[in-house]
Amino acid sequence: MRRAESRMPSQPTSTTSLRELAWLFLRLGATAFGGPAVHIAMMQDEVVRRRGWLSEERFLDLLGATNLIPGPNSTEMAIHIGWDRRRWAGLLVAGLSFILPATLITGALASAYVRFGKLPESSWLLYGVKPVVLAVVVQALWALATKAAASWPLRILGAGATILSALGVDELVVLFGSGVAMWIARGALRSRPGQHLQQVVPLLPLAGGAAAAGVSAVSLSGLFWVFLKIGSVLFGSGYVLLAFLRADLVERLHWLTEAQLLDAVAVGQVTPGPVFTTATFIGYLLHGPSGALVATLGIFLPAFVFVALSGPLVPRLRASAAAGAILDGVNVASLALMAVVTAHLGRAAVIDAPTVLLALGAALLLFRYRLNSSWLVLGGAALGWLVHTAGLAR
Repeated sequence: MRRAESRMPSQPTSTTSLRELAWLFLRLGATAFGGPAVHIAMMQDEVVRRRGWLSEERFLDLLGATNLIPGPNSTEMAIHIGWDRRRWAGLLVAGLSFILPATLITGALASAYVRFGKLPESSWLLYGVKPVVLAVVVQALWALATKAAASWPLRILGAGATILSALGVDELVVLFGSGVAMWIARGALRSRPGQHLQQVVPLLPLAGGAAAAGVSAVSLSGLFWVFLKIGSVLFGSGYVLLAFLRADLVERLHWLTEAQLLDAVAVGQVTPGPVFTTATFIGYLLHGPSGALVATLGIFLPAFVFVALSGPLVPRLRASAAAGAILDGVNVASLALMAVVTAHLGRAAVIDAPTVLLALGAALLLFRYRLNSSWLVLGGAALGWLVHTAGLAR
């Protein structure tokens, strides 16, 4: 049997209850600090290594698919996993469960911010959590890379993608360039090019912008359309999200000040779960609890739509020689992007002797004893608080 056909079952291979999905993604949503790379690493630990719901190959294909559509990658990965296990019900349960904890936490922080005019002190939290999540991502990269870079052409491609990403080349260029390079390397262009082009069309990003809100006064409908547009067209990291928010909310509509925007982004960074819950904070600032709900709905709704449209296509893409080659290239490039993010995280996370010990200890517990990553994150937060309380942090 061809490798492409054996990797992509069209139906779930075993039954997963909706309660299992809800509990897993609620827990991940409440403990997954550090951004999409960390979230995806924790998902890999739970659904591949611990539960065996997905193979490494299947996980990589879903990861590649999330990188080909706009929106929050880790949230889309949760939605893809839900679709894989329980189709439409799983898609909704997994996605909503992953988003809910961060939304509630961010809403509570927004309420405190409106009341007191400042954010609570949280440096101790990131001090202890960052070294731990660094180890979590490294462990996931190690496990996934053995599958994604199974041949020398893929290893060379991964190395090149890593270098280009580190040099600042746009991540979409790296992703699609890697996919096309692998397509060419496998000789797909030598046989009926028109047919292969038709097979590749489904891989193109499903980007399409909703009409931008054209009002200067804050209204719930205007708030919804602004965040729907952002969720529909945004590729990339939280830094890209910052650029979109600044362009729309500060410069064009004048709904926020620069200081308020930076505070909102800071909340997205220090809370667990998807960084896109920055929208929850901004919505609360602009229109109270109803604004928080509308902004959250607007920015996350496209992710559910894009996964619902693209999820059923993934097995067909894998079964196609041309599209499968592109997907392999995108998969290895996705890990290259994660590796570059991890390097940046390492410079920010390992800053003194206690954080070095935290990172090494977390790596030992993960690689040797296979400790659950969620418990490691909670332990890192507790140790961060102790170190700061004792005055040992730099």
